[in-house]
Amino acid sequence: MRGSQVAGGCTRRYEQMAWRRGFQRVAGTDEVGRGALFGPVVAAAVILDPDRRIPGLDDSKRVPPRRRLELADKIRERSLAYAVAYVTPERIDAWNIYQASRQAMLAALVQLHPAPDFVLSDALPLDLIAAGARVPCQTLIRGDARSVSIAAASILAKVERDALMAELDQLYPAYGLARHKGYATREHLEKLRQHGPTLLHRRSFAPVRACLEWVYAAAQEPLPFF
Repeated sequence: MRGSQVAGGCTRRYEQMAWRRGFQRVAGTDEVGRGALFGPVVAAAVILDPDRRIPGLDDSKRVPPRRRLELADKIRERSLAYAVAYVTPERIDAWNIYQASRQAMLAALVQLHPAPDFVLSDALPLDLIAAGARVPCQTLIRGDARSVSIAAASILAKVERDALMAELDQLYPAYGLARHKGYATREHLEKLRQHGPTLLHRRSFAPVRACLEWVYAAAQEPLPFF
């Protein structure tokens, strides 16, 4: 049954509105890592099965880490379709973080099979073309705390990016990535000053750019005295 569901503050209200209008495959999409200094922005898209409930869906930031892992497994098991997409730091620097976030969400959406016929997007307006037709998109501010579909995408993207940060922590052990996930914590900023940026730091972001300028200035040879 397509009844209403309240789950940790999220509901099926927006999904139900789309279903009543005749849409069948309502996808939610969200991104994580937008404010980080290091690593990709990661987006996910999810089409939930109306007949297979997943209690506890909520904004990934409000769900404890162990519970996020449990919910991510259930989302993969019970959803009609899901997909994850990355946009690299190089592309973030070339496009800007706003466009990179949009492109990550669109990339996740176009991977969905079956394709969505309606999209719920967290904050960012999207222009999706699927099967040669424009797919309607409803943008919701704080959508990950209001729509179960967007919340599911938020959880998948967060779990995926956190796992990536744990892997990259092994490659760059001096930066504490497994703890701060690439965000601008005091620890991360201190490590940046000590060791300089890696190839996966976002050079267009002010703290990284300032660090690069300092490293460049320190590397210059002093002018000769005459």
